[in-house]
Amino acid sequence: MQIGTHLLANNVFVAPMAGVTDRPFRQLCRGFGAGYAVSEMVTSRRELWNSLKTSRRADHAGEPGPIAVQIAGTDAQMMAEAAAYNVQRGAQIIDINLGCPAKKVCNKWAGSALMQDEPLAVAIAQAVVRACEPHGVPVTLKMRTGWSQANRNAVALARAFEDVGIRMLTVHGRTREQGYGGYAEYETIAAVKQAVRVPVVANGDITTPQKARDVLAATGADAVMVGRAAQGRPWIFREIVHFLATGAELAPPLVAEVRRALLAHLQDHYALYGEFTGVRSARKHIGWYVKALPGAAAFREAMNRIEESAAQLAAVDDFFEALGASMDRLPAAPSCMPTEDLAESDA
Repeated sequence: MQIGTHLLANNVFVAPMAGVTDRPFRQLCRGFGAGYAVSEMVTSRRELWNSLKTSRRADHAGEPGPIAVQIAGTDAQMMAEAAAYNVQRGAQIIDINLGCPAKKVCNKWAGSALMQDEPLAVAIAQAVVRACEPHGVPVTLKMRTGWSQANRNAVALARAFEDVGIRMLTVHGRTREQGYGGYAEYETIAAVKQAVRVPVVANGDITTPQKARDVLAATGADAVMVGRAAQGRPWIFREIVHFLATGAELAPPLVAEVRRALLAHLQDHYALYGEFTGVRSARKHIGWYVKALPGAAAFREAMNRIEESAAQLAAVDDFFEALGASMDRLPAAPSCMPTEDLAESDA
């Protein structure tokens, strides 16, 4: 699997999810086998480039390449300038967001709302490609199947995007109208794959190794992208990679391994966000890790009252130490994991 000159480790990717796929989470997923990771979406609005929120989202310190930054916006020139700015800051791949269904994004006609205005969407893609080409930086794009059930225009847009130089397309198998409801469909992704020559990545409801295999077979896609199923379960990437290569399932991870991984993740998280914000934003990650474990509800309730990082770390350490006394490995994941409607995610 290759994007431009960048050879990727494998064809199992972690999806960009706003409020989730920051640098600590991307590094965690790559450590567990993800072959590629894209940043949270960064705004194209120049006045926000130096904001604390944007600077955190654009933080790639110590991250292995290729460094991929997703940008979002509604103006072709502003998007081109944002691409050039991020390339100057070290981005090696630029990804355009036409997939986010969140109302606060679509109400500004960004994200998947752009699929309603095909000329503008193509103009943005062309402008970003032209800004990146002189630097040898490939441009990719993530979109949905269409705006609504009656208007699935991913195939027509995919052809147009390929024509202006987009080097890889990721398609989430839902329309903007669906949000995260219902189930992803893969026929449209298969049609996109048939329509273009560039690599196509299938996204949506990929929750198990078996589902990854089935989606690749059904769509002919070159890769799969995993979003919400990786929240609290980052080892899903190595499970999928192993299953695709061998047909065999890996055993669930050891409790001791998960304990080490979560504690390291939290320390990286605090380092990026600081004490106050770090403790509060870490709660969702901790909740995802323990969700299916014995005593999770009481632990999450207690966790929400902790306001210091040292106490949060100690509580997590104690929880997993006690868990390890009763089981060596985590329980096996369900064969069909439920999905949740997360307003900011683009799983």
